[in-house]
Amino acid sequence: MKIRHAEHREDLSLQMTPMIDIVFQLMVFFVFTFKISLPEGDFNIRMPAQAGAAAVPSETPVLRVRLRASESRDLASVQLGDVAIAGDDPFGQLQTRIRGMVDDSAGPGSTDQEVEIEADYDLKYQYVISAMTAITGYIDPATGEQHKLIEKVRFAPLAK
Repeated sequence: MKIRHAEHREDLSLQMTPMIDIVFQLMVFFVFTFKISLPEGDFNIRMPAQAGAAAVPSETPVLRVRLRASESRDLASVQLGDVAIAGDDPFGQLQTRIRGMVDDSAGPGSTDQEVEIEADYDLKYQYVISAMTAITGYIDPATGEQHKLIEKVRFAPLAK
């Protein structure tokens, strides 16, 4: 058996330049399209249990915060337990009352206190976030230092 053109074999070479160009173009594409998202507040939040499932009981009594909505979906009232909070700055007063109940001098995570937020279904979202901000901590205006109050926040099941 005779091999044809044995003397005239062509050397096959792999073109590396176009491959390197494509790899660099892909790298540039992924670097430019990568978006770094800033971490949001780190809250220890438990969502309501499903119907029929029991929530895990805690040893400390749960503080209940009730947020009621008006007809225009604005904040109508704030309650901490059975005490209604009224005035121009209800979330500031809520934070003051929580600071009086919780000793934050030992640092974050020093308390096992838990808060349950019961908000009306029609209440605007900004009021729920303001309540969570008041409950979870504050920034000391004198030093600019952040103080955490209550880290365990959960939401009550919606009652329609």
